[in-house]
Amino acid sequence: MADAELCLLSATELTRLLRRREVSAREVLAAHLRRIEELNPQINAIVTPAADHAERAAAAAADEAIVSRGPLGPLHGLPVAHKDLTETKGIRTTYGSPARADHVPDVDSVVVENLTRAGAVTVGKTNTPEWGTGAQTYNAVFGATRNPYDLSKTAGGSSGGAAAALAARLVPLADGTDLGGSLRIPASFCNVVGLRPSVGRVPVWPSADPFFTFSVAGPMARTAADVALMMRALGRPDPRSPLSHHVPAERFADPLERDFTGTPIAWSPDLGGLPVDERVARAMAPARDVLAGLGARVVDRDPDLTGADEVFLTWRAWYYVLTLDELYTDQPESVGASTAWNIEVGRKVTAADLVRAQRLRTALYHRMREFLEDHEFLVTLVSPVPPFDVDSPYPDSVAGSTSESYLDWLRSCYRISATGLPAASVPFGFTPEGHPVGVQVVGRPGDDVGVLQLAHAIETATGTGRRLPGLTASGVADDA
Repeated sequence: MADAELCLLSATELTRLLRRREVSAREVLAAHLRRIEELNPQINAIVTPAADHAERAAAAAADEAIVSRGPLGPLHGLPVAHKDLTETKGIRTTYGSPARADHVPDVDSVVVENLTRAGAVTVGKTNTPEWGTGAQTYNAVFGATRNPYDLSKTAGGSSGGAAAALAARLVPLADGTDLGGSLRIPASFCNVVGLRPSVGRVPVWPSADPFFTFSVAGPMARTAADVALMMRALGRPDPRSPLSHHVPAERFADPLERDFTGTPIAWSPDLGGLPVDERVARAMAPARDVLAGLGARVVDRDPDLTGADEVFLTWRAWYYVLTLDELYTDQPESVGASTAWNIEVGRKVTAADLVRAQRLRTALYHRMREFLEDHEFLVTLVSPVPPFDVDSPYPDSVAGSTSESYLDWLRSCYRISATGLPAASVPFGFTPEGHPVGVQVVGRPGDDVGVLQLAHAIETATGTGRRLPGLTASGVADDA
């Protein structure tokens, strides 16, 4: 099978070929490494390649296990790229920061442990903004990541390198993190699937605060089925992560096909009145009919997210002080402007602020829980804007509404983060310029599988995720 054919296959399709011994892990790896060499310079998605590591150990071991008919993990022989916020033993991990430009961890994060234990082959690290700050992927160490659908646009962030690598078919699987939308926004911008799991569903270690309930690790792939496959490895409980669930990860092996006839779904195109770019609104407009076509009982209803902004912004600011205040104090010159601003804001947070934020969050959770008792899912926008210029740090305005800070345009995602509910971005449409637009599926507490089932139904109905970027080796794009 030609390299291009292998790289265009989904993770689930590659898994079937590997298990039937119709292709070897070495062949799969070699095809993806050649594609990385050919296309990555144009998009800057994988910033620290790990070809030697992959070829020397993991792929060979995967083939030997297949030949010996030993036990195979769910991700056996599949190439995977790890976000540059995720520790990888012996492979440089910079966090997008000049202060850590040469840092090489001596441990793997639990995310990397679980993926490699499941048989995945690490091929490199994906780009992220400094310390994951913001939803535009650029930093002083590696520069910007470009969108494979339009090299003049951003891939989003902060898991932008992961999304771009998936869209360009450099890897079939990638991991990421999500505080205020960092798995969902890049997925929407790059026409792939990103799942923000329920809090604790994916164990996190090492961590400055393993009890922090806003930032999560999670999967990104090209289909909901591939995300579910990845969750079979990522969702295993770990005692080092005290909030990790004790729900069997094998639940993600259940079929994603489901009859949605009569399922109550709330449709909210602007999440209660947020400004939305007209191109995004037009791309999402058919969503209500698509959901109804699945047999769902769709109603137009906005959730009451009162207090969500204050909850998220207060705890986010506090977390920046917890994690980065010491570095900022010792090496202020090594900290970028956005990160420094967040730390300065966090230094002003008081105990009274935290008390108020937590009371608001408790009320928010219960309102959302009750909302989802009447509507099994909420379907809404991911981003109010399509991919924007790669040289712009953030949109100055949305639909005529001026942004007061670089966080304003993220409200459609970070308000959902504040609820603690599982949410996924699934490909849905394109703007007239050919830029991807996703929709966000939000589920009941702990119902990550249900979220993926509806995401799978939407992607099957629309076929949007099958539209490839027009990226070529010469950097010329076409819509063929």
